[in-house]
Formats: sequence, C-alpha cells, structure tokens
Amino acid sequence: MLFARAVTFVVAVVVLVGAHDYDVENKKCDLTGIVQWTGGSFEWPCAATKSMFHNNGRFISKNVLATRVAISKDDAILALPRYKSGVPVTLAKVSLKDKNCQASLSPFPCWSLQEEGVHTALQNVVDIYLDPQDILWVLDTGVVKSLEQPERKCPAKVVAINVKSGKVVKYVDLSGLTSSSSRLQYVVADYNPDGRVFIYVSDAAARAILVYDVTSGRGYRVVLPPAVTMSCDRRDVLYLALLRHNDGTTCLLFTYLGSSRLFTIRTDHLRSGNAHGKINDRGPKPKKMVILGTDNGSALFFRYEGEGEVYRWDCVTPFVPANFQPVYKSPRDECCLATHIVPDYKRGRMRVLESNFGDYMQGTVGCGATHALVPM
Repeated sequence: MLFARAVTFVVAVVVLVGAHDYDVENKKCDLTGIVQWTGGSFEWPCAATKSMFHNNGRFISKNVLATRVAISKDDAILALPRYKSGVPVTLAKVSLKDKNCQASLSPFPCWSLQEEGVHTALQNVVDIYLDPQDILWVLDTGVVKSLEQPERKCPAKVVAINVKSGKVVKYVDLSGLTSSSSRLQYVVADYNPDGRVFIYVSDAAARAILVYDVTSGRGYRVVLPPAVTMSCDRRDVLYLALLRHNDGTTCLLFTYLGSSRLFTIRTDHLRSGNAHGKINDRGPKPKKMVILGTDNGSALFFRYEGEGEVYRWDCVTPFVPANFQPVYKSPRDECCLATHIVPDYKRGRMRVLESNFGDYMQGTVGCGATHALVPM
C-alpha cells in the first residue's frame, strides 16, 4: 500500500524567497515567466466537444475562476471551484512554459474525472495541497453551483492523485465526519515520523478541524474552542496552513477571516486526538487577514482583506506587525489580488496566483476573470 510504507522525510527548511530578494521600496517584480489567461481558456478534445458543452450550458467561460494552485515542475495544477454553472473542469493544469498571451488549461488528470454526478469523479474542488511525496490532495465538497442554487451531487471527499502518473491512489469519504451544514474549505497533509499520512480539513460551519489518518482509515473531528471565533460576526472562512520547524516538527495554523486572533496547534496533538488545552494563541491580528500560503517551511504569506500588498511572517518570531515584511504587490493591475502563494522548486522561488476575483463575485468580469501566475 502506498501509505502503509514508512516515509522518511527530512525537512530542511530552505526559504526560497528571503528578505533580501525583494525590493519593497520600489515595488519591483520580475515580470518574466508570467503565465496569464482569461476565464476558461481550455484545450478541448475537438471543436465539436466545445460546441456541445457550450450549447447545453456546461461551458460558460466567464464563470470559470482559478483560486488555488500547486506547482509540479513545469506544470501548475489549479482548483477551479464550481461556484457557478458552466464550469466543465474543476481541476486543471497549465504549463509554466506557455509563452502565449492566453495560456491554455487542460483537465487534470483527465476529462473523465470531471463528470458531475459521478461519485468517483470530482464535483467541486475548493482546495488542493501537494505533499512531499508528490501526492496531490484534492478537497471536493460535492456541492456545485454554491454561489447560485447549491446542489449536492456527491458526498464530500478528499481525493489523492499521484501527480507524476496522474493516477488516483486514494479516496477519503468525509461524509461520516460532516453534516448537511458543513462548509469544508481547506486541506493540508502531513506525514507522521513513522510514515503514516494525516490530512486536516477545515469545517468553518462546525468550528472544527477534521483529522483523518489515511493509513488506518480512521478520522475524527476536533471542535475548536469558542475563543477561536472571538469578534466574528459569522463563521466565515476558516483558514489552515501547515508550518514546519527546523527540527522537523510541524504545527497547524488556523484562524477565521473575521476573528481578531491567530492560533496554532502542534500536529502531534491533533494526531493523538488530544487537542484540549493545546491550542496556542499567537496574538491579535491588526486587521482581517487573508492567509495565502507558506514556503513549506516556517514562513507564512498573507494580505489584509481588500488590500493588494502581500506580507511574510516567520512563525519562529513573535506575531507582531514589526515582524510582518511586505514582499509583493501585483505588477499587473491594482484590481488583481493574490489568492494563493506556493513554492516553485524548479525555479527556486515562490509563485503567486492572482486574479480579479472581486469582479467575478460581483458578476462584472465581462469575458471572464483575468488570472496570472506570477514569479515572486
């Protein structure tokens, strides 16, 4: 079994982008290597297929939005949530070598895994996480058209895909850990020292983190204390981020968008099911923070809600504004905001997925949301 064998993963925390790599004062950015596209610019099997999807309403280009990304060598794998109707593919990839003004997306790993209503296919991918073993963990809520008339097609699940082969290696059914009111939003994966793999999923509605031992096939819910929702008008977005320390230990950072404070918990406490009294309050947030990702080490990237400036904070330092370093601002358009930041190991730097998703949410994107994958 893929996850039964011991996996040795020695974490050497290499900060791909250090403070010295940025020219913050002049907001300079390397404009080479930007990959851009608008709406749903897909590679179709043939013109007849595109016409069929378009004619029956299964393809509406302006309804396609990329929100999350994972970089694997020369490919960027994208989550395309089915927020609205007409999204033919909910998991896609784009080549980082694409030099065209309008890059083309293709389904990942194939068209057959995108079929709505098929329980073994992907229904609505809202988050993805690439682990150190090149396994892509895909969070599928099973509910499509969530911004229009939500329709549950299948139970919620996490699908593990080997990015090298494109083969599905695991299905994790989350229906036993969720309810009809659950709102699953983020997923991360982590390996135990003995090789067991665990996944953590945020359930914003339940104020909980779902913990699932993939190796043993067992899972449970960790209900977070009421303090986690302090100052929240509603349980909006429950962010998760996995941070690694120099000694190889990991902790899970979490916070609600509307919460006034940031929290972490060591993953060994989550894995043991003993989270009571183990949550660490890292301190107050200056403003509402949008968590964007990590460098797969101890650095967290974030921006403030509605603002374009991206900041970097190293979790080994106190969580105070003096330790928040501005590191990026979009070189393209002031309406473009970052939604995800991930390592691009082949090129030795971080990469930013950004779009004018605010216009998408308001229905004012015209032909479609403009996207870019920008080297930081």
